[in-house]
Amino acid sequence: MRLWRRRRRTDVPDDRSGLVVAYWESHDEHLLTAGLGTIARRLPSLVAAALRMAWQANPRDTAVALAGNLVAGVFTVFGLVATSDVLASLLAAGPTPERVRAALPSLLLVAAATGLRGALLAGAGWAQARLKPQVERLAETRLFELTTQVELAAFDDHDFHNAMRRARDSGVPDTATVVETTIAVVTGAVGVLASAVALGLLHPILMPLLLVTAVPAGWAAVRTARLGYQAFYRLSTARRRKFMLSDLMAERQPAAEVRAFTLRDFLLGQYGKVADLEQDVQLDVARRQAAVKASGDLLTGVATAGVYVVLGVLLAVGVIPLSVAGAAVLAIRTGQVSLTALVQTMNRLYEAGLYFGDYLAFCELARERIPAPPLPAAAAEPAPFRRLTAEHVTFTYPGADRPALSDVSVTLGRGEVVALVGENGSGKTTLAKLLAGLYRPQHGTIHWDGVDLDAFDGETLRRSISVIAQDHTRWPLTVRENIVMGRPPEDDRLAAACAAAGADEVVAGLAGGYDALLDRRFRGGHDLSGGQWQRIAVARGFYRDAALVIFDEPTSALDARAEHALFERIRGHAEGRTIVLITHRLASVRYADRIYVLDHGTVAEQGTHAELMAREGLYADLYELQASAYRQRVP
Repeated sequence: MRLWRRRRRTDVPDDRSGLVVAYWESHDEHLLTAGLGTIARRLPSLVAAALRMAWQANPRDTAVALAGNLVAGVFTVFGLVATSDVLASLLAAGPTPERVRAALPSLLLVAAATGLRGALLAGAGWAQARLKPQVERLAETRLFELTTQVELAAFDDHDFHNAMRRARDSGVPDTATVVETTIAVVTGAVGVLASAVALGLLHPILMPLLLVTAVPAGWAAVRTARLGYQAFYRLSTARRRKFMLSDLMAERQPAAEVRAFTLRDFLLGQYGKVADLEQDVQLDVARRQAAVKASGDLLTGVATAGVYVVLGVLLAVGVIPLSVAGAAVLAIRTGQVSLTALVQTMNRLYEAGLYFGDYLAFCELARERIPAPPLPAAAAEPAPFRRLTAEHVTFTYPGADRPALSDVSVTLGRGEVVALVGENGSGKTTLAKLLAGLYRPQHGTIHWDGVDLDAFDGETLRRSISVIAQDHTRWPLTVRENIVMGRPPEDDRLAAACAAAGADEVVAGLAGGYDALLDRRFRGGHDLSGGQWQRIAVARGFYRDAALVIFDEPTSALDARAEHALFERIRGHAEGRTIVLITHRLASVRYADRIYVLDHGTVAEQGTHAELMAREGLYADLYELQASAYRQRVP
């Protein structure tokens, strides 16, 4: 500890004072304070949950892993007791050949027990190795089935999002660890029990000797693990900073600015400070762990010597014969190894079990956030609507102080181009997501030709809606997969969608055409500019051929010529469909059939471009503000 205090640096964060605990560190306090009694009390529920998960993943492998270890314990007892018979025969009076012949049956039993025990443990190990990937896959599949099914608003909930990340990043891998360590705990417990039973069969007075020799090693194992947790806890903030710095120096996105602003020496210097801190703590902990291990080994040696003295006394007074004493030594050594491994494994199981508990808790939380199923009679796919209306809808994001939308009413007719305009934060994107059925309003209703959207199955409803978000995803897939998005590929339809979006020029410039992979992280992958990605995203919306198409800032990355051409295509695409257009560029919405102007979550104005300009309200102010920038003459 003196080394830590002497060399700590005041210019690098080395603790978490005043910091919010990160989602992956939520159990550090538990790991630091939990004693062996706490661990033991929690084990039954952990073991039960882990075995249920393993059984669901593969009943046969679970049964083989458990039964193999349990039956192997029986053969351990049998072999230890038979060893006493072997020693009794070999140490009996008489010629050596006769003693060896007398010991042969017991020797054969010991050999058979050892061989069968080895075969059972090998089979159990094979089943356990098979079980681990199956459990992890089951846990991951269940997680993703839930995360892709919960309502979209759940991802705007900070607590839900952190719970999801804990479950995904730690809970899923630790599910397999819990199953693995559960079986290891069973194995260790069976080994200890087998040694204890063997000692009891040899002589009841020998059973306590097993505990005497194993306690020091168990203490050392727990203390060593606790020191490791303390080091991890002390370095948590520094380690996060180190990861951040490593990303800045080794990732593609910041690479240009690192060079442009000559940040190499600065970043290396910051990294060096944190790395020095981490190294100092790790060396200090390594020294302390070595001291604990040495103390444990010393105490174990003293305890073992004491046991041998007790065995000698028991021999001297005639309580046990020499053959029993020899077998007892073997049983104590076997039990000592099993008990030490059991204590260490219990510690690992408790640690992994905390995050496994997070996984189970998140699954319950996610099930509560899954939208209720609609009535069976209303679950059919909706026909193209004649009118889509939102009436007095109000929506507040989780944890927000005020509503994002308040008492908003809008109407969309088939074949119309409807524009949503307003300043940042006015609620345009939120309203679009409500119209698309991605969010549910807390108050008010949204009707598809008179039918409440809640009456439709969400998946079915969204097949009739296409949403091109402002922050659209750049899928690491081929061009074709980026546009088709899981729908049946149709070459003519694909070509038409690309032509309408102007993405055909992007495809023509790629060596692989529609089969070009759009991710430079993979061999042969391509990287697109922001404008090219935007055209691909718009083509995705056109390909879907939906009754309602929502474009959220579809031209933010396009040049003026491409922007004008795209808006012309969008108007042409509106035939038989309804287009909702969200944009800050008001010159592009002049020809919209209806314009809704949002301000602080309410509809401030609505009408055509001419009507709104004549009103000389908010829309006219914003339009004139943009237009004036183009009318100014350059001196």
